[in-house]
Formats: sequence, C-alpha cells, structure tokens
Amino acid sequence: MSSRAPVLLLALVAGNLLAVEPKKPGDWNAKRPIEAHDTVFVEEMTWMEVRDALKAGKTTVIVPTGGVEQNGPYLATGKHNYIVRAAAEIIARKLGNALVAPVVPFVPEGDIDPPSGHMQYPGTISLSEETYERLLTDICASFRAHGFTDIVLIGDSGGNQNGMEAVAARLTKTWAKGKVRVHFIAEYYDYDAVDDWLAKAGIREVDEGFHDGFAISAPLIAIDPTLVRAKPRQKAGNFSINGIALAPIGTSAEWGRKILAFRADATVTAIRKAIGK
Repeated sequence: MSSRAPVLLLALVAGNLLAVEPKKPGDWNAKRPIEAHDTVFVEEMTWMEVRDALKAGKTTVIVPTGGVEQNGPYLATGKHNYIVRAAAEIIARKLGNALVAPVVPFVPEGDIDPPSGHMQYPGTISLSEETYERLLTDICASFRAHGFTDIVLIGDSGGNQNGMEAVAARLTKTWAKGKVRVHFIAEYYDYDAVDDWLAKAGIREVDEGFHDGFAISAPLIAIDPTLVRAKPRQKAGNFSINGIALAPIGTSAEWGRKILAFRADATVTAIRKAIGK
C-alpha cells in the first residue's frame, strides 16, 4: 500500500467528505480590501464577504427550493422561485445569523417522458427525485465544507418536500459525529395556516380552479406586478383571483408583504426550535 493510501482512505470513510482538513489557498486569510455589501444572499457576496460572515457567527445557511411549472393563465412559471427568495431574505434577516443560498429552481414536477403532472404544460422543467436529492446533497456538502454548521431546507412547492426531508435526515445521520446538522423545515410550506389567517382577516376565497390563490398572487404583486400580468388583466377586466379583487395594486402589495412576513415568522420559530434541539 502506498504512503498516500491512509490519507485517501480517511477522506472516503463513511461518506465523510471532510475527514481530512482541506488545504486552504495562500490568500485565504487576506484582508478584505473594501466594505462588505449589505446582503444575505451568498450569490451576491464576494468569497471574502462569505468568509467574514462565517467568522462573525453567520453559520446558518438557508437553502430555498422553488420550481418552474404551470401556474394557470396569469402567473409566471417561476412563481415559487420569486416567492421563496423573498421569504428567505426576511427569514435570514430575522434570524440574524444566517445567509441564503441561491434558490434551487429545478425540482420534481412530474415524469418527463411521457409527461405527467405539471410536465404536461410547456415551460415546466422537471427533475427526477434521484437527481433532485443528489443536487441537494451536493449543495449541503458544499456549505459544510466551508464551515456552515446548520443547513436549513425550505421549499415553496408540494413536490419539493419529501426530497428535502429525506436529504436532511440522511445527511444529519451521516454527519452525526460532527457539528453539522441539516434541518428540513416543513412549517414554511403551511399554506393552510396562511389561508386560515387570511380568512380570519375577512379574505375568504372561492376556488376558481386555477393553480393560484390570493396567498400566492399578493406576494407576487409585492415583488413585481408583472409576474401576475397586472396591467393586461386590469385591461381585460379580470384582475381578481378566487373572488378576491387584486386592485388596487397597492393594497394587494401590502397584503403580500404581510403574507411573506407571516410565513417568515412561522419559519423562524421552527428553525430556532430545530437548531435548539
């Protein structure tokens, strides 16, 4: 056996991707030359800003999953990606010690060939469950490699939930001897709670059969009214959803911000509880 073999074996034991301390590049400890940009999104940060955020205690990272799918005649196919990104920012800032990974835009949406589920509609992009879980696994491993200790998975669509739960359980078990934990937060995807809260506020919907609802449309209006095709719908005289008028836009946008905050508060509570365990 070569002299390198023991090192290689250590690196491969029990799926432990970091059994051997990785060698850092020569400039890893270089001083950041400029002030850090105010953002919680990893993709908007420089590597030095991420490094310094970790040193400052931001060791939680939120991995949001969305989707690209048919959403009825009015909503952009990427509705889940827009909503979960907006919610994740609120969640991270409320937590105070968290960053947000790039949204995972591709998730299981149905069989590709022959098409089933949302894949029956053009514009939808689907992954197999295996590909989805492998993708999440590598994303989590990447954040673990750089020192994040709590990796939080949240998903804005129903088809995302089982894969996130499976990956979180599997990786937490695999990495049990270390300090890294992966948390699946089911509470984020609790639209029943949102609907009950809205109903108590007097917003009671009558299902019109679209893949849409006020709890989706209002946050999208707050993010960007074009995502719900606001102007063309107003021109056509159908700017409403499930019997709830969406005009004036300012009122719906304000409700959208309240809905995002409501979901964020519930998720923050669940994350703190999960990490506290």
